[in-house]
Amino acid sequence: MQEKFDVIIIGSGLGGLVSANILAKEGKKVCVLEKNNQFGGNLQTFVRDKSIFDTGIHYIGGLDKGQNLYQYFKYLGIMDDLKLKRMDIDAYDVITFDDDDLEYPHAQGYDNFVKQLVKFFPEEEKGIKEYVDKVKDTCYRFPLYNLEEGDRYYGEDLLTLKAKDYIDSVVTDPKLRAILAGSNLLYAGDPDKTPFYVHALSINSYMESAWRCVQGGSQIAKLLVKRFRALGGKIYKYQEVNKFNFEEDQLISVSTTKGDTFMADNFVSNVDPKLTLQIIGKERFRKLYFKRIQNTESIISSFSLYIVFEKGTFPYINKNYYHTNTPEKVWTTQNYKEENWPEAYLISTNEDLKNPGYAENLTSIAYMRFDEMKPWADTFNTVAEKNDRGEDYSAFKQRKIEAYLKEIEKKFPNIRSCIKSVHTSTPLSYRDYIGCYEGSMYGFAKDAESPMKSFLSPRTRIPNLLFTGQGLNMHGVLGVTISAVVTCGELVGKEHLLRSIKDTLAEKELSDS
Repeated sequence: MQEKFDVIIIGSGLGGLVSANILAKEGKKVCVLEKNNQFGGNLQTFVRDKSIFDTGIHYIGGLDKGQNLYQYFKYLGIMDDLKLKRMDIDAYDVITFDDDDLEYPHAQGYDNFVKQLVKFFPEEEKGIKEYVDKVKDTCYRFPLYNLEEGDRYYGEDLLTLKAKDYIDSVVTDPKLRAILAGSNLLYAGDPDKTPFYVHALSINSYMESAWRCVQGGSQIAKLLVKRFRALGGKIYKYQEVNKFNFEEDQLISVSTTKGDTFMADNFVSNVDPKLTLQIIGKERFRKLYFKRIQNTESIISSFSLYIVFEKGTFPYINKNYYHTNTPEKVWTTQNYKEENWPEAYLISTNEDLKNPGYAENLTSIAYMRFDEMKPWADTFNTVAEKNDRGEDYSAFKQRKIEAYLKEIEKKFPNIRSCIKSVHTSTPLSYRDYIGCYEGSMYGFAKDAESPMKSFLSPRTRIPNLLFTGQGLNMHGVLGVTISAVVTCGELVGKEHLLRSIKDTLAEKELSDS
């Protein structure tokens, strides 16, 4: 007789793996199905020229003892095994602009964040303090962010306050306004839409403490898979779900491209909600529901540059660079003109463990709209299914590499002499490997003008199918971890789950002391 599970989880991104661990801890019989050869979604790493690169996790916040992500990871049993390197206390991120040699810091620790910026803008001290207090207060108003019971947020005003409006209201210096918003690549900030809570939740945990994963973020996925298997869970690679099977209106199983079928009582999709609904088919949903999800705006995609350095040539930088051409463009670089691309980018380096003080490699990320991919949109390429997108695509990437390097050279004039090899990923890479709609960086766009439009319940119109992942609440490691808690709460009871997390933490604290 075919094995039947309590819960099948489709996709092994962070949301899927955290959900799998929580449900297995709660005594459920759980199976995870992954289409790729590597578990982890955005946690995946890959190797180019013998050098390890992260797909999506370039740094993590909130991992100091007692901080929120620390507590969630402690509960999951992975915290003590993570290999981490703390980033510069006085500048984990720096914000830079063309024609300005100064590097403006975002520092770890709330008081230190204020202290480091006040050195550049002494007359704005009051406004900077107000801003930091607002970030703290905003995060406090999301109960699960603090492992507290309650609804997802307190107060309608929290959802409708725009990030740009608030920042502009507390500081008057145009450059300082741009600096406070300067890392908005973290959430794809839009001046007319992005709510302040998205800004606050995106940067607060880094403000608390900022860390790099030594040898890549895939260690998080590996540890979660190991813990899950130890709890009796089953997890399979190369099992791409392409069909949901029903008996009348009841979802009973899923089938994969390999021809296998898996049965369960409940199903959790860690695949982008738009794609999940497309696989199931619109006839299973009310027209309005299907249309609402398909029409919800997905966040822009990105183009990434991966540079491997010659040994001992490029200094390791224990912070990230967020660079924008001019302060005026901080909020608008998603609307780039192709001839001016990239107008903003993030730079992150990894240290060469055999040559301390030098970088082994560098990753740089810039916005890219999916419409640039239209000529190759019908091609698909994964480890499991290799397809050549053709010479035009290679030529396109080469043009982009050249334009990108010219921009980076303005900040790092000698970088070309240090380069051993250059590699790229495009919106198509993210779409095919990560499974996000049109390569979207962070799921659905949040809009302060209509705040409930992009809020998605973990419950779907199919009673035993739930969503988890970055499409649900917030993106990022902490946001997705919390989304998994929200999803699992629907299956085992929200209050019960939070009590269980707190009891586990109390026991671990006792055994550690």
